[in-house]
Amino acid sequence: MNIPFLAGWRRRHDDAERGASVTVPPEVDPEGVAELLSECELLRSQAASAGLELDDSARSLEALDQLLPRWRDDPEELPWLGNDAGLYLGTVIVRTVPGAVWQVWPNGQPVVKLATGREIDVVEAGLDWAISGAPELSQVYAEASEG
Repeated sequence: MNIPFLAGWRRRHDDAERGASVTVPPEVDPEGVAELLSECELLRSQAASAGLELDDSARSLEALDQLLPRWRDDPEELPWLGNDAGLYLGTVIVRTVPGAVWQVWPNGQPVVKLATGREIDVVEAGLDWAISGAPELSQVYAEASEG
C-alpha cells in the first residue's frame, strides 16, 4: 500500500515530540489512512487464535471485551495490543457511526472525530482496555454512537 504522507510523517515525528506540528498534506486519501489504521494485525491474530473473527462491527467489540486477557502476561506485547485495540475501536466507529472520521493530532496521534466535533483518543482507550479491561471497548463505542 502506497501512502505518501507516511514517509514524511516519520521524518517529522521527532520534531513533533519537541512541540512542532505534524500536518497531513491535503492530498492524502482518507480511505488510505483508514485502511492503514484498520490493519491491527496483532489484535486480529490474538482474536483469531481465540476463535473470534473481527468483522469491524460493534458486536465484535463486545466479543473482544469477553476474551480472557492472556496478553497481560506479556509486558512487551501489552502496549502493542492496546494500540491495536484502540485502532480497531476507531475503525469500527469510523465505519459504523455516521459522520465519524479519522483525524491526526499535531503530535501524530490518530483520533476519531465525531460529527458533533467531539474527539475520541481511541488509542488511549485501547491501552486502558488492554491493561485493566476498562473502559470496555463496547462501552466507548456506545458512547460514540449516541452523540
